[in-house]
Amino acid sequence: MTRKALTAVAALCVAALATGCASKTDTAGSAGGKDKSGSGGQFVIGYSQSNNAEPYRQQLNKQLQYYVKQHKNLKLLPITDAKQDNATQVSQVQSFIQQKVDLLIVSPNEPAPLTPPVEQACKAGIPVIILDRSVNTDCYTAFIGGDNYQIGKKAGEAAVKALPNGGDVAELRGVLSAQPQIDRDKGFRDAITGHGIKIVESREAKWTRPNAIQIMNQWLARGTKIDLVYAHNDDMAIGAYGAAAGAGKASSMKFIGIDGLAIPDGGIRAVQQGHLLTTFVYPTGAKEAADAAYALSQHQKVAKKQTLGTVEITQANAAKVYEEFDMSSKTG
Repeated sequence: MTRKALTAVAALCVAALATGCASKTDTAGSAGGKDKSGSGGQFVIGYSQSNNAEPYRQQLNKQLQYYVKQHKNLKLLPITDAKQDNATQVSQVQSFIQQKVDLLIVSPNEPAPLTPPVEQACKAGIPVIILDRSVNTDCYTAFIGGDNYQIGKKAGEAAVKALPNGGDVAELRGVLSAQPQIDRDKGFRDAITGHGIKIVESREAKWTRPNAIQIMNQWLARGTKIDLVYAHNDDMAIGAYGAAAGAGKASSMKFIGIDGLAIPDGGIRAVQQGHLLTTFVYPTGAKEAADAAYALSQHQKVAKKQTLGTVEITQANAAKVYEEFDMSSKTG
């Protein structure tokens, strides 16, 4: 965003202070001044998801539904799926605003297109939780997400350890404009600098396994020398491994992912199977979002920013971490 645009956004929030841009979101009041703290009222939540096709987001949805149900006064409306389409997500967010939900949760597909509707909700006095991916405004109630730069840096350190004599890396990136992708890329590159490791291929695969398979097959077909694949999530890493295995080349490569989901076809199991060298837990933030929603329903303040931790998954700790994060008995 340009300096001029940032100034305009700042002016918008200052101008809207009297009507609720900051006051209603930051004081944790429910939308429209309605009291939803009593046993008879429901605090209605609308959640706009960026793309249900990603395993991480499927788990986030299931976990959010589970944790919201632990609070009897909370009601989660059907989760909307933008399918990685910005216009669709903007429309879905605006629909929640028109329905006058008491709380809006948004996982933006991309920051810039979702900034205006988030500001629209803010001006309408609807508290907004930004989950996992950022927007280009501070006019929201809370941000909940991981430290993607540090996770990317840890992935880079794992690559340095795996390639002590240097080597060639292929990088499968998420949506290029998304902040998690930007941070995971920068952290990785900073970590490998000065260690004789070159990124010889780097492509946007938009977080999905089919895209990763297609791109990996293209790299293999043209004979690119690849010692290690760094993917910005496990779904892409597993897709790259599958493509390499199909070409009979997986044994000469190492694969690193991010997400560490405790599901049968997720990153933790892939590490146990020897398909991935390592992955890193990227918490969904579902519990934190549900807890924040309950606090807001009780007119309590919540932290403006919650940064979630990570765990590196190796074959040594994979079974233990899987057991710790497995929610299948609760979410189905």
